[in-house]
Amino acid sequence: MKTKKLSKEEIKKIIDNTFSHHPSQKEIKKAKKLAMSKNIKLGEKRKLFCKKCFTYFTSKNSEIRIKKPYKIIKCKNCGYVSRWKLK
Repeated sequence: MKTKKLSKEEIKKIIDNTFSHHPSQKEIKKAKKLAMSKNIKLGEKRKLFCKKCFTYFTSKNSEIRIKKPYKIIKCKNCGYVSRWKLK
């Protein structure tokens, strides 16, 4: 079976479409892999999911703390802690 090669613009549309709704872990993993294949930066979208288990953050499965100068997000699914510098 032959697979069609996708352009950078098509992959960007697929990634935007994936994050427009509440994606599953498999969908997030697939979107990240597509972005890495064409060297596309996810930008602010990378802060929407856990780096370790690819769970989409919601108020039920994450804990958010603001400690100047960082925003600390703890995933309740795997316990991974993300720290993002506030601007």
